[in-house]
Amino acid sequence: MKSIKANKQKKDFLMKWLDRIEKVGNSLPHPATIFFILTIVVALISMIASQSGVQVTYEIYDAQQKKMVESTVKAVNILSVNGIRTMIPKIVSNFTGFFALGTVFTVMLGVGVAEGTGLLSTLLRKAAHSTHSKSLAYVVVFLGIISNIASSAGYVVLVPLGAVLFMSFKRHPIAGLAATFAGVSGGWSANILLGTNDPVFAGISTQAMAMINPNYIVHPTGNWYFSVVSTIVITFIGGFITEKVVEPRLPEYDYSKFIHTNDITDAEHKGTRWALISFLIYIVVVLAMVLPQNSILRNPQTGSIMQSPFMSGIIFFMMLFFLIPGIFFGIGSGKLKSDKDIIDLMTKSISGLSGFFVLIFFAGQFVAFFTYSNLGTIISVKGAELLEKTGFVGLPLIITFVIFTAIINLFMAVDTAKWALMAPIFVPMFYKVGLSPELTQMAYRIGDSSTNIISPLMPFFPLIVAFAQKYDDEAGMGTLVSTMVPYSLAFLIGWTLLLAIWYILGLPLGPGAFPLV
Repeated sequence: MKSIKANKQKKDFLMKWLDRIEKVGNSLPHPATIFFILTIVVALISMIASQSGVQVTYEIYDAQQKKMVESTVKAVNILSVNGIRTMIPKIVSNFTGFFALGTVFTVMLGVGVAEGTGLLSTLLRKAAHSTHSKSLAYVVVFLGIISNIASSAGYVVLVPLGAVLFMSFKRHPIAGLAATFAGVSGGWSANILLGTNDPVFAGISTQAMAMINPNYIVHPTGNWYFSVVSTIVITFIGGFITEKVVEPRLPEYDYSKFIHTNDITDAEHKGTRWALISFLIYIVVVLAMVLPQNSILRNPQTGSIMQSPFMSGIIFFMMLFFLIPGIFFGIGSGKLKSDKDIIDLMTKSISGLSGFFVLIFFAGQFVAFFTYSNLGTIISVKGAELLEKTGFVGLPLIITFVIFTAIINLFMAVDTAKWALMAPIFVPMFYKVGLSPELTQMAYRIGDSSTNIISPLMPFFPLIVAFAQKYDDEAGMGTLVSTMVPYSLAFLIGWTLLLAIWYILGLPLGPGAFPLV
């Protein structure tokens, strides 16, 4: 069977480039270790800055006086007697109080049931099987994007399914695999629904903003409008690249050994009906508690939905969004026999997050120490003043940040870890020059998502290579990256242009969230 390779010169260049990325990336410590090291560095710098009398004066909104007032912030020495006495007792609460911890834990209780019973897999397969050959590439990219509401399920379930679907239409399986991978990973920050990552990013952004404006809350819906439109844009870009660039360069494929093994069973059909009914009932109940002007989940004083019990409790409603249909699918399909089965699925989903919990422990310490030292505020204010003096603000700044993030992602692939590291610096800094936290957050997510599919250090990258080797014995890291580069570049350019248009028009990124403050 012919393998898919670029010519030798291009491959040599690509492999050398990949070798450099892999070498640099592998030489970096584990992200948890990086946060530990940075926490120590912050403590040392805080001591030097405090003893040097470093401070900044800036304007901040006073909620009690309802006006802007001047505030002077000095560097705080973490290694002083008072600093040690203050921070040591907070080690545990720095971890347990880290917003991302409770958010992920709560949402994954529901996602674990929906995924464990087979609901998510069945829905993806149903949607994929109901399409036609001409629209297949666009459909699998779209489904890949949608799959990220269930965290990483798309990598395991949908990517191999995309290859099988393309083969069923006598189209090259590598093209199907690439298109699906582009949607799942390259479209990681797009969706028409709120995903598990939305509240995590919002929580980290809110904590970052607390250093300079403690009253500012970044809601999980802060990027929702933009994400919905992004889903459409990324779907068309991904489908177009598959049809016009990726698939035409692939060699002929032998379909004689193709065996279709992804049919939906009768039990899964029944389970889907049960899930749909329960989902509709759930939506009706929630809407009945939100839409009426004086409903129970609106703000009792203003009647607003944005600052309301509903928005404050949206993580819980997201959990039920997955949990209720997941339970009824399991009952209808016969996969759930008792409450013990439900708890087992929840336990399994949480056990898979053990590495994330370790990371969050160290990330929580870094954020808390950084905040206590006031270094974040000082860097943000000084950085904002420098940006204003140079005139490098607004759209050029945000585009540069997208590109910067895309490059960083090649060497450090864990998206939430990078944001926990970058948000305390860039969110307040950009806020000081008029860019909203929601805009900065979305710019980061665009850069991060666009190069996911060409980052050898991305956790699921080896898995995708293994999937590709089923259809091409000689496929390797270079093969996959050379296949995915057109998607990555197209996503980065197209998505950044969309953000630029959004910025120029001043459109809301989500409910109550605008590009400028």
